[in-house]
Amino acid sequence: MSFWIINLLIALLSFVIAGVSGIFLVPFFHRIKFGQPIKTEDGPKWHAKKQGTPTMGGFMFILSTIITAIAGYWIYRMKVGLDSTDKTSFYPFYRMLSVIVFSAAFGLIGFIDDFTKVSRKNNDGLTPWQKIALQLVCGAGFLAAIHKFGDVSTRLDLGFWVSPNLGIFYYILMMAVIIYLTNAVNLTDGVDGLCGSVTFCAMLIFTVCCSILGQNEMTCFTMALAGGCLGFLLWNLNPAKCFMGDTGSMFLGAAVTGVGLVLHKHLLLLLVALVYIFEALSVMIQVSYFKITKRKYGEGRRIFKMTPIHHHFEMSGYSEYKIVITFSITGIIFGILGIITLLAL
Repeated sequence: MSFWIINLLIALLSFVIAGVSGIFLVPFFHRIKFGQPIKTEDGPKWHAKKQGTPTMGGFMFILSTIITAIAGYWIYRMKVGLDSTDKTSFYPFYRMLSVIVFSAAFGLIGFIDDFTKVSRKNNDGLTPWQKIALQLVCGAGFLAAIHKFGDVSTRLDLGFWVSPNLGIFYYILMMAVIIYLTNAVNLTDGVDGLCGSVTFCAMLIFTVCCSILGQNEMTCFTMALAGGCLGFLLWNLNPAKCFMGDTGSMFLGAAVTGVGLVLHKHLLLLLVALVYIFEALSVMIQVSYFKITKRKYGEGRRIFKMTPIHHHFEMSGYSEYKIVITFSITGIIFGILGIITLLAL
């Protein structure tokens, strides 16, 4: 059985598990009234009709990814016949496991946030500082784990330029990357099917990159998550029957960031994650410009009609399907550029 056949089977099984699990989870969330509270000031007014749509659907792809990634790895290991007496031969598995645990930990943070919102029947979950504190702890644990299992370099790899050893400053910088990027992915979850579709594309790009870099074990995770996202989209494309919630988006944020950091190709991570980065950047630009103009003119002004930027496109007349397709194609284009730079530099 070839490496790519194993990967396709992993993706297919994850797709089936995620898709089928929705048959049970969506009615269950309806029954226990785990509906998403909607604040119209956080999005276009017509999003109010989505009030009560079941949330925490991220469990669909979280469960499918974890199960199939680990099972797929052991099938792969049996087929290639790696030396089980060599402890370092397990390091690729431990790095993949570190990404899984890291993603699950962020998913747990998201679940606590979702559960708090649903319990209170409003959008007031964890405070920003509570989230950041928990994310810092999980991020530090992840960086310590991948360092222990072989990623000891403290150089930034931007393809055309590799930095000198940064020492402890490298880990401080990577903590900032973790906080920014995981929350950027979370912000991308504002239109039916958007976050799942963009992440599906990102995982396919990462699969190719892992193969190029010889990190075949990590493809078990990327393909499992790609299949899981596709299965979840059966329930999440417009009109969504279920939302992933912070449970899902925080898991995806950690997954994208974790795979990128394990590959230790920072330019590649930047390009693959550019859609998420722009989403968060649009919020930062909008807030900063509003505060500056309010201080200067006495009233705040805006650059975008609404942020994150996918809401700007919504307010400009784009359908949710068109936004999903446009953002996904953009992600693929920049991802392919990342593959090209990986091959060329």
